[in-house]
Amino acid sequence: MHALPAQWQGNESGVKQAISSAGAPKAIGPYSQAVRAGQLLFLSGQVALDPATGQMVEGGVTEQTRRVFENLGAVLTAAGRSFADVVRTTVFLADMNDFAAMNEVYGQYFKEPYPARATVQVARLPRDARVEIDLIASLE
Repeated sequence: MHALPAQWQGNESGVKQAISSAGAPKAIGPYSQAVRAGQLLFLSGQVALDPATGQMVEGGVTEQTRRVFENLGAVLTAAGRSFADVVRTTVFLADMNDFAAMNEVYGQYFKEPYPARATVQVARLPRDARVEIDLIASLE
């Protein structure tokens, strides 16, 4: 069993713990960047915000997908994990025509066995992002 990183904040029962990283955008609402529950780590959806500026990155879905993964990677690192621990992802696209470009970047972050995944097109994403991705990782 891994020791809990210092940036984890538990609730009174110890059942769930919030995880945060300065390397990813701060939550702008009543949610956590990630929450540990049992042996699973649930990462909130990330869009392509630069954590240093709070602004969307320049470019299209390729650049946005890369920034999304940098944000997710920072939160995984804060939890003492990596993309190798990811078991499930959900990809939200503003336009399914961006699937191939997103998928090319996505494939650079995972090795077999790949996580399970759902990809859906949505009407709109925060800050008019082209892509948002959330993750579930194993802590075992």
